[in-house]
Amino acid sequence: MTTHTYDIVVLGGGSGGYAAALRASELGKSVALIEKDKVGGTCLHRGCIPTKALLHAAEVAENVRDAAAFGVTARLDGIDPEGVRNYREGIVAKKFKGLEGLIKARGITTVSGLGRLNSDRTVSVGDDVYVGTDVVLATGSYSRSLPGLEIGGRVLTSEHALALDVIPERVLILGGGVIGVEFASVWRSFGSEVTIIEALPHLVPNEDIAMSKGLERAFRRRGIQYSLGVRFQSVVQDDSSVTVTLEDGKEFTADYLLVAVGRGPATADLGFEEAGVTLDRGFVSVDDNLRTGVPGVWAVGDIVPGLQLAHRGFQQGIAVAERIAGLSPVNIPDVQIPKVTYSSPEVASVGVSEAAAIETHGSEAVVAYEYNLAGNGKSEIIATGGLVKVVRLKDGPVIGVHLLGDRVGELITEGQLAVAWEAHPEDIAPLLHAHPTQSEALGEAFLALAGKPLHAL
Repeated sequence: MTTHTYDIVVLGGGSGGYAAALRASELGKSVALIEKDKVGGTCLHRGCIPTKALLHAAEVAENVRDAAAFGVTARLDGIDPEGVRNYREGIVAKKFKGLEGLIKARGITTVSGLGRLNSDRTVSVGDDVYVGTDVVLATGSYSRSLPGLEIGGRVLTSEHALALDVIPERVLILGGGVIGVEFASVWRSFGSEVTIIEALPHLVPNEDIAMSKGLERAFRRRGIQYSLGVRFQSVVQDDSSVTVTLEDGKEFTADYLLVAVGRGPATADLGFEEAGVTLDRGFVSVDDNLRTGVPGVWAVGDIVPGLQLAHRGFQQGIAVAERIAGLSPVNIPDVQIPKVTYSSPEVASVGVSEAAAIETHGSEAVVAYEYNLAGNGKSEIIATGGLVKVVRLKDGPVIGVHLLGDRVGELITEGQLAVAWEAHPEDIAPLLHAHPTQSEALGEAFLALAGKPLHAL
């Protein structure tokens, strides 16, 4: 057995883990980064980056399919699964190489292998033991399933869906959240018949109801089918198809079933509880500063209750590194973290929904305004519908920004600034938005809430 000593030992090399390692190194700490697979984690290799590459390929397919509407002569002959895979894997490989180089340049020791937290707060990897003054747990998440639903064969998780070497003729998607609607968008653009099965009453059920209904209308126009409000009961498959039965007896049959019912914390069998770390339904319990109940042990990313987003993991990793170094970074609550669903159309939001605002403050204290993208020149140019919705307290700050439309994810940072800085619409209304841009739609909403709408009655 060999013992290695560092200032900080980070268990998990995904978004939260490598961000913690990089920031700690910047602050003069010696760091060991332990990763069982590849640094970059799910986001880089099996999640954010490859799925968004697929979505861009899908956008290109739609652009070619609709080219005549823009006066361009073009023809879509089909989708080449191998070509799409090569494009996607090329992007991932390039980003992976860059990340590896950055970690090496910062002097961080990368340890390949499965790490396990010991009762004495050390971390074992095989026969080696890593000792840190502080330990950061960042082991990420895995694709969940449902009781009685076995993954395999024609029943896929998102990781399996990425590896498919065919374009399904028919596909079912169990779950109408972010992952489900993104894959639905991709497969429909590639020519598949798609049906989403969601037990709750709406798609993207965690978003403002106006965004959910708008996405549902857009998906109907695209030919994406969905069943809402009825739970899954069972699934059977054979060599050529899979059939899903709902609790009301309705059946759906397709070539494949994608299970997209969320992600669970990857904390099992890693020694956390034996070392004194408290788990709640698998998630690591932490205080507001991301400390666990064990002195010197911190947790970040998807294993911490709350939004499971790569950029949340980045922020938490940086914050923990700074706290270990004696700094006092600002806590960013989940309500101020922007969320984007990268389907076509996209859904983006930050802050609270109108319904949540009314529940907290009462209907008379809440004012909301919706601006339809039909009135926005750039949105008309790129042929996207959708809307901007801004929620404010009466005579008070903006507390929610909600967007629907192609490319609106690029606008949500302005919404984050408005919400986090508790800006009043009157503060923002005088500021200029370049013309023609989609950002003007946000400007119009702020103008309207400030009592001086320009392009709306």
